[in-house]
Amino acid sequence: MRALLLFLAALLGVPCWAAPGYAVWDTFKYAPGFDHFEYVNPQAPKGGEMRLVAGSRISTFDKYNPFTLKGQAPSFLAELLFESLLTGPMDEVGVGYGLLAEDVEVAADRLSATFRLRPQARFHNGEPVRAADVKHSYDTLISKYATPAYATLLADVAGCDVLDERTVRFRFKKRDRQLPLVVGGLPVFSTKWGMEGGKTKPFDQVVTDIPIASGAYRIGPVRFGKDITFVRDPNYWGRELAVRRGMNNFDRITVKIYRDNTAQLEALKAGEFDLMQFFSAGDWNRRLNGPRIERGELVKSPFMHRTPDGFQSYVLNARLPKFQDRRVRMALELAMDYEWMNRQLFRGSYTRVKGIFGNTDCEANGLPSSQEIAMLEPFRAQLPPETFGSMAIPPRTDGNDSLRANLVRARGLLAQAGWTFRDGAVRNAKGEALTVDLLDSTEGRSETLIAAWQRALAKLGIALTLREVDYALYQERLDSFSFEMVLINYPGTHFPGSEYVDLFGSKAADTPGSANLAGVKVPAIDALIVRIGAAESRDEYIAACRALDRTVAHGHYLIPGWTNRDVRVAYSPWRLERPAVVPPHPPEGIPYMLWPMTVWWARMPPITSK
Repeated sequence: MRALLLFLAALLGVPCWAAPGYAVWDTFKYAPGFDHFEYVNPQAPKGGEMRLVAGSRISTFDKYNPFTLKGQAPSFLAELLFESLLTGPMDEVGVGYGLLAEDVEVAADRLSATFRLRPQARFHNGEPVRAADVKHSYDTLISKYATPAYATLLADVAGCDVLDERTVRFRFKKRDRQLPLVVGGLPVFSTKWGMEGGKTKPFDQVVTDIPIASGAYRIGPVRFGKDITFVRDPNYWGRELAVRRGMNNFDRITVKIYRDNTAQLEALKAGEFDLMQFFSAGDWNRRLNGPRIERGELVKSPFMHRTPDGFQSYVLNARLPKFQDRRVRMALELAMDYEWMNRQLFRGSYTRVKGIFGNTDCEANGLPSSQEIAMLEPFRAQLPPETFGSMAIPPRTDGNDSLRANLVRARGLLAQAGWTFRDGAVRNAKGEALTVDLLDSTEGRSETLIAAWQRALAKLGIALTLREVDYALYQERLDSFSFEMVLINYPGTHFPGSEYVDLFGSKAADTPGSANLAGVKVPAIDALIVRIGAAESRDEYIAACRALDRTVAHGHYLIPGWTNRDVRVAYSPWRLERPAVVPPHPPEGIPYMLWPMTVWWARMPPITSK
């Protein structure tokens, strides 16, 4: 779902024409005929190897199909192997430049977008990328055999038509400036992927079939349970394109797998791999040390950024009766002493999350604007009155605030919701005790994070229990919504759109495998997501986003966690080199690690330790 385009001053709202780029608000950074993106080194040498780990969750893989619900595909496989019609640069948002497509034509009424494929575009089997392959990919991704997130994302696409061998048209159900980017960012694969005996298998049975894609990398050596290597295709069709010049420089990218966080960190310190992003403040501040650091073979390099905060949060499953009352959710939030956690556990290195659009223009602050109020007004009777006031702020325990005062308030909210303390616990009218199970995988470190929260909740008469399972079962329980509370790190975006239907839409709440883990079903939220997509101006768009931010925050479906305003990376300058210019933010919706994977290059020959 990743990759997003001569540029004419007004691409939309006028008679249509073909152009090699598309921008939602008609503004492009790169002029027609540009040679390369500013953040790459167009003379970067090709060769060498990058060795890294997957990220914060350590798990093995059991399939090569990243687009189905069951199983786990290797990290970064989708991004390295599959390409899309358009690709998004790392230093712009809401913009796509032609990749598989050489031009895009948006109709005057914005109810269709037509893409003309590049004649040189080729799959790994040497066959050309055809319009039929694009349609096949679309039809497959919205089918019952693919993960339901695609069907949700593409709900406003009426269909896909093959006009000729190299031309494909997507029809839209409504005017939405983002839809050309949405369909332009769909992964494209060959109709022959999954064929067996001349017949194509159902897509959910395409498991270990090697993908027939068009990206710069292919699957190379694989050691199940240990690592996978992606090998650069020396005949990659797009290597001379301006949108690919200076990129995909490593001959091999090996993604290693370790049994837990401790083993992973020790392997980095022992030189088993070259680069790792850190999510644990304790690992970064206290445990990243040793001879490699002392010799300069491994350096700590935090990159300041302007990326969206995201909204790492504890998610309460509001499908459960005990969490359906907003006052109960607020009481649980009041018992979290974040200031103590940040001081004692994180060494002051984190910033508290407030809403879903932190560190972006879409972030709501203070009182709502008149435009926001107008959007919220039709739902006034359904929304908490606070939604029409100041933006929700997480409770604090410093300054004039205290945990004790927060717990007193929490007890009052619980009583209002029908939960009172008796027989050693907070109970409802049926005598059922209020308990909370936090689901986590065995690779997590939640026991340290929640210890103070457990103690505070115990004072209220609420038992918070950590329930750890292996990662495969953890993912399965998320997909089936079989949990009470989970800690989820949601990536942020400068340009929210239809993907928020999957995150907070009412229909997604009843769709297994969707990202609506909280089970949110709020008509106002559904309507605001529609307003975001239908916005006719940037001002209207920003107002709709901020109104959505307020509505989600005041619903208290998420207990806000924390974010880091820099990206903490340790890497080996003896083996890796990077451009002098750091992009202001990573690719839209793409893990940060794809920046070094696609833009850095290998030092040749590498420096070796004496």
